[in-house]
Amino acid sequence: MAFFKKNKPEKLFEAEHMDAKDIIAPASIEIKQNLIKLGEKLAKTYFVFSYPRYLTTGWLSPIINLDIPLDISFFFHPMETADTLKKLRRKVTEIQVDIIKNEEKGMIRDPALETAYSDLENLRDSLQTAQEKMFKFGLYITVYADTETQLTDIETTLRSVLESRLIYLKPALYQQKEGFLSVSPYAMDQLQVHTSINTGPLSSVFPFVSFDLSSNEGILYGMNKHNSSLVLFDRFTLENANMVIFAKSGSGKSYAVKLEVLRSLMMGVEAIIVDPENEYEMLSDAVGGSFFKISLSSENHINPFDLPIPREDEKPEDVLRSNIINLVGLVRLMLGGLNPEEDAIIDQALAETYAAKDITADSDPSTWKEKTPVMSDLESVLETMQGADSLVQRVRKFTRGTFSSFFNQQSNISMDKQLVVFGIRDMEDELRPMAMFIIMRYIWNEIRAELKKRILIIDEAWWLMQSEDGASFLYGMAKRARKYWLGVTTITQDVSDFMKSSYGKPIITNSSLQLLLKQSPATVDVLQQTFNLTEQEKFLLLETPVGEGIFFAGQKHVSIKIVASYTEDQIITSSPEQILKIKEAKNNI
Repeated sequence: MAFFKKNKPEKLFEAEHMDAKDIIAPASIEIKQNLIKLGEKLAKTYFVFSYPRYLTTGWLSPIINLDIPLDISFFFHPMETADTLKKLRRKVTEIQVDIIKNEEKGMIRDPALETAYSDLENLRDSLQTAQEKMFKFGLYITVYADTETQLTDIETTLRSVLESRLIYLKPALYQQKEGFLSVSPYAMDQLQVHTSINTGPLSSVFPFVSFDLSSNEGILYGMNKHNSSLVLFDRFTLENANMVIFAKSGSGKSYAVKLEVLRSLMMGVEAIIVDPENEYEMLSDAVGGSFFKISLSSENHINPFDLPIPREDEKPEDVLRSNIINLVGLVRLMLGGLNPEEDAIIDQALAETYAAKDITADSDPSTWKEKTPVMSDLESVLETMQGADSLVQRVRKFTRGTFSSFFNQQSNISMDKQLVVFGIRDMEDELRPMAMFIIMRYIWNEIRAELKKRILIIDEAWWLMQSEDGASFLYGMAKRARKYWLGVTTITQDVSDFMKSSYGKPIITNSSLQLLLKQSPATVDVLQQTFNLTEQEKFLLLETPVGEGIFFAGQKHVSIKIVASYTEDQIITSSPEQILKIKEAKNNI
């Protein structure tokens, strides 16, 4: 019987295990004298070797903000103060000897030597008193591109940005490997290209600088996300106090506006709000304001024919004529448009309607309020005019028909509270643009009558922008608001409709403040063109959380986060769940 020894099976398909380094490493690395090829990508490292006498704060910011892929590394090597002082003493002695030699030879003074002597002496004093420390500083930059042509273009850009500030850089020739490793996050300074620099100018190297919007006056709008500073601002310190807010639904725009209103009220600034969804009612109740529900069945009425009382610097005839022009626009909106003949008839009819009530340029303006006509008085005048039959039939819809309860009444509201809100949620969609126009005219008349520091907030302004006359009136208010100590805040989530109007862009340009919160992909390109946003800012608006965005104030803008205290949050919240809990808590008290 034969016995056979059992051998171990041969491992024919052995393979090494793959680890994380194999996954993230490029397919190949080729090191050349002036670049490194990482797979299909090219990388090139530079070092800064010369700085000017003075460095300005944020001089590196233009490089950081370039729209190109790059890595930057800083290396700070502390120097012993005692050794530095010895070297400085020797250097000062050499310069002083040169100055003395020039004087002995009768040569004219050398400003460069004298400046160097003065700078070294000042530095010695600062080091001796421990006000300054010395460092060996290395700054390395690695840029990436797909082709050598792109690398050349990037180098040209870097040089133009830095050399305009008298800062010079060079490529790390024959040291691209060392340069790439120095810029990589290994904390290894293999290039060892250093400049001696003291702490004063060294502080200017900090790259993450942004505008601060902080002042001694104003209210808190939020926090600067770049540096966590507070965005404190007084909108009335700008050339105008107008503001536009663009944001998609649910991005926190109403929350931000309520917060501004609440804090402005505490500073003595009055606020008036046109509220299309009645979401400011809780805020009004909390601060003891007036909330007027405007609808066909409401007890609150506004007469379209109301006139402002002329101020001392205004002529009665100018006020009356301006009011008639605005009324023509309202009637045009109510009647679905007017042809040129009808437009002229309405203009004449309105003037005769006021004259029938003894409201003329020669009458006493203090008596105007008692004699104000209503829509049915316009109907009576039109019935006596030739060629106005069609107009009479269309006007009757607002004097005798379904809409008369709102359009054919004397005003019975008062704006004597610090916060006044007009809620139009229950107004039919068909009538909402007209209702907003009438409310805006009433508010404008009240604003012109008495000079006060006020904010007017028009939420969902695109309703008013649907008609040419409504958009024109809103633009006129924004343009003239500064004269009456008024700041107009225009809010909309339908950016496209807003910008379609010929008055959309002018309203933005007449608003010194802008707040952009989270946007939808369908509208962000329009905003990018309108506000000249960078690609990074565009993507920020697409991805930013609720309550965050970009805040513009004049020529400055910052990335902002809206913040509120617990008490403020309980007053201004728009969350249905949170509002229900607050109401339940009140009912249980």
